[in-house]
Order: sequence, then structure tokens, then C-alpha cells
Amino acid sequence: MSQRRRPALFGGTVRLRFTILYAALFLVSGVGLLALTNLFAGEIQVTRAVPGQNPSTGQSGLPAAEQRVHQLEAQLAEIHSIHSRQLLMGSLIALAVMAVVSVLLGKAVAGRVLRPLRTITAATRRISAENLHERLAAPGPADEVKDLADTIDGLLERLEASFAAQRRFVANASHELRTPLTTVRAALDVALAKPQPAPPQTIALADRLRTELDRVDHLLEGFLVLARAQHGTLADGTPVSLGDLVSQAVTARAATIAAKRLTLDDGDLSEAAWTRGSPALLSRMADNVIDNAVIHNRHGGWIRVSTRTEATSAQLVVETGGPILDPGHVAQLAQPFRRLAPDRTGSETGSGLGLSIVTAIVGAHGGRLDLHARSEGGLRVTIALPLATAPHGVTG
Repeated sequence: MSQRRRPALFGGTVRLRFTILYAALFLVSGVGLLALTNLFAGEIQVTRAVPGQNPSTGQSGLPAAEQRVHQLEAQLAEIHSIHSRQLLMGSLIALAVMAVVSVLLGKAVAGRVLRPLRTITAATRRISAENLHERLAAPGPADEVKDLADTIDGLLERLEASFAAQRRFVANASHELRTPLTTVRAALDVALAKPQPAPPQTIALADRLRTELDRVDHLLEGFLVLARAQHGTLADGTPVSLGDLVSQAVTARAATIAAKRLTLDDGDLSEAAWTRGSPALLSRMADNVIDNAVIHNRHGGWIRVSTRTEATSAQLVVETGGPILDPGHVAQLAQPFRRLAPDRTGSETGSGLGLSIVTAIVGAHGGRLDLHARSEGGLRVTIALPLATAPHGVTG
């Protein structure tokens, strides 16, 4: 499924906040220290020493002495001013240097503090439905980070138990639900096989029941395939040709296509479109996509099917004509039991699980499903699967 990636947790937000906080606290304390230093330095005053009278000089030497004192005071004041400016400039330069150092140290310290969380995040991202048995098992002292890791481990343990219970339910339901369906169908066959001819109403009722039983059986099979594709583990796949799968699906539905007078364009099936996976599930994927194009199509419509390779993916594209569709509704078609307007989904043969099963199978094979409402009307279904090389001896 498609998700919009959020900004990196540690590179863009928390670590940056810690760095800014550390640098801001240092700058505030540095500015305060600088202000106090200059305040105390400014209060230092030069003590004026009044020279005593020299009896030998008398009154005639007093003006010269006072003038000399004033000159010394002016020189000291100038020296003090120069010293204050030098102190201020030195303090500002030291503050700027330490601000840069504090930013670097803050980034390093924040990275060191957040390293355990980064490790927990990376390990959690690696855990999926196929490896829920794995645990973080974070080492270290019993602190907040350890408590968080243990909480996530507990959550994973509960999820593993839930998934296991769901798989057991699917396995049991496949047996328990099919058994009564088989019994009811056998009872109908026995009732109609009696020597006495059954009334026409009974025959009509039996046919209707068979039809409903087939629909329930088809719905049950869809549930089982959907659950197996979503929660089952795929064995090592084999190379599969998308072109061959599409050709087989179209051939099997030739009668229905002819009955609805649909124009089929399947001349653009690339022989190089190979992928790797489960042949049974991929065949079901192709069947459902073609079924969706045939069943939910109007009489006299058209279908265009093509396979191609693009970069590292093998793609299957199925397009159909029809009325202009709402893109918002089209985007929800991959969810179970989601359908469009009745004029497109009036057929009673659909179960509402076709594209949901396709989505699960594509996701299980590491691919992507794209549903697009064509501007001219109709729907385009694009399936992109990892590209694989064709087996030896097969051209393509």
C-alpha cells in the first residue's frame, strides 16, 4: 500500500530540537556571564591619590603637581576604556566560537541520546506480518528507553497471537463452511434424482438454490484466497509470464466476451514481462482483473489488455471504456465489498472481493496496484510486479 513518508524522526525534528535547545541554553548562559563580566569591569574605578605637600616645593610646585595628576588620570581612563573594549571584543569572539562548538556538541550529544530510539525504530520497521516472532530485546539499564522497547515487544507478542488465531480461524472455516455447502448440494441432487418426476416449482427452486450455493462457495473461496494472500507466507516463487497468464484468462472467458459483444484488444502482450512468485496466486490475480473488465462492462464495450516491462518492473495494464467515473470512488475499489454505481455493478456474479484479492496478491509479491479513472471514461488497472528473467530456453 501507498503511504506518504513523514520527515525523518531523528534527522529533522527531535535531534534538531535537542541541538537548538542545548545551543540556546549555552548562549543564554554565555550572554549572562558576558554581561556580568563587563558590568563588574565597568565599576572598577581608578583611585585618585592626592599627593601630600612637599615642604621644599611650597606653593609654587602645587599647580604643576595637580596638572600631572590630571594627565595620569586621563591616561588611566583611556587605558581602562581600551581594556574594556578589548575585553568586550574578546568575550564576543569567545562567545561566537563557543556557540559553534555548542551546536556541534549539541548535535553529537542529541545523536548519542537518541541512538537507542533510532535502533528501536529501525528494528520495528523490519518486523512485518511474516516475522512477528522477532523481538527488539533492547539491552541496557532499566530506563525509559528499555521500558519503551519492552512495551513494543509486548505489543508484537499480542499481534503474533492475534495473527496466529486468525490463520487458525481461516483454516477451520475452510473446512467447517465447505462441509455444509457440500451436504446441501448433495441433498438437492438426491431429491431431484428420485424416480418420481419433481414438480416444476421444485426444479426451479433447486436451480435457484444451486445458484445461491455457487455464489456462497465463490464468496467463501474469495475469503480464503484473500486471507491466504494477506497473512500467508509465500514460498520461493518460480518465474511466471504475465502474458501467458492473461492469455489463459482471456481464453477461458471467450464465451462471456462474445455474449456481451465486447471488443478485445490483446495484441500488445510483451514476451519479456516475467515476474517471480506463486503461479496459483498470480493466475488468480490475472483472472480477477479480466473478470472485473468483462463483468463490469456494458454490452458492446471494449477491453484493452497489454503487458510490458519498465525499468525493474513487469506491468499488466487492463483498460475498459464506459462512463466517466469518480476518482475518489475508484480509489476505494481495492477495499472489500466496495463497488461503483449500479449501472456498472449490476451483475449478480460479483462478490465485491475481486480487486481486494488482487491487491493482496500484488502486495504479497512486492508489487503495486494502481486504479485510475480515465478522463475519456472507463477504468485503467495497472499492476506492477518485480521484473524477473525468463527461464533458460524461453525467448523474451
